Amino acid sequence: MKTAIVTDSTAYIPKELREQFTIHMIPLNVIFGTEAYQEEVDLNASAFFEQIKTSGLPTTSQPPIGKFVELFEELATDYDAVISIHLSSGISGTYQGAVTAGTMVEGIKVYPFDSEISCMVQGFYALEAADMAGRGESPERIMSRLEELKQSADAYFMVDDLSNLQRGGRLSSAQAFIGSLLQVKPLLHFEEKVIVPFEKIRTRKKALKRIVDLLGEAVSDGADYRAVIIHANREAEAEAWREELAGLYPHVEFMIGYFGAVIGTHLGEGAMGMGWMKK
Repeated sequence: MKTAIVTDSTAYIPKELREQFTIHMIPLNVIFGTEAYQEEVDLNASAFFEQIKTSGLPTTSQPPIGKFVELFEELATDYDAVISIHLSSGISGTYQGAVTAGTMVEGIKVYPFDSEISCMVQGFYALEAADMAGRGESPERIMSRLEELKQSADAYFMVDDLSNLQRGGRLSSAQAFIGSLLQVKPLLHFEEKVIVPFEKIRTRKKALKRIVDLLGEAVSDGADYRAVIIHANREAEAEAWREELAGLYPHVEFMIGYFGAVIGTHLGEGAMGMGWMKK
């Protein structure tokens, strides 16, 4: 059985990696006024952070179901099954779009997977699935492996303030932070598929140190992990952080990821985070 791997643009898998592993990508949309852009197709992260300086923050939207149907039908000519891996269903209807589209196509079986997270941690699932599909593993075995990986997947991120997340309705338990946003770097994470406050920390430096401590706790079992440092237009800071961490945790494979247009709309420029998963 030949299995295709699909993910959406919020996995932020670099194009060369998508091509190397034959991962198909369906874009979410970013809307500035009356202009709609397909994330990672019409608008990359650096162009997005330039545009918000003059245009202000856009709105975002999930892919139309028709886009899923079109892609799945196209894949049906070469594949028997498709595993469609998406950002958390608690913050976007993208996963549900894949579920619905899967019932509308013939000639291919669709296996939707809710990553319950986003960015390159979502990308880790897609890369693992693509590697397994390339080795001829069955879609059921791949789905089982993704569920297994979910047990060790986690991510924490720091934003300069919560206003974008609150405005976009992407943050649960926001009231816990109301009235105490000044001089606080909120640390957030995914819990039960939604973004919730984790801790209030006074400075950026301390917030990043806290994320490192959380990584240390997670990888203390000595197993091999992969981790990603994720930044919103702070590449030099991310690179410096990676160099520091690579020396501290030699059994963790670190890479640099980024918050692109859709997630960047909700987190704002300057956000930093880290995610990890057992290999």
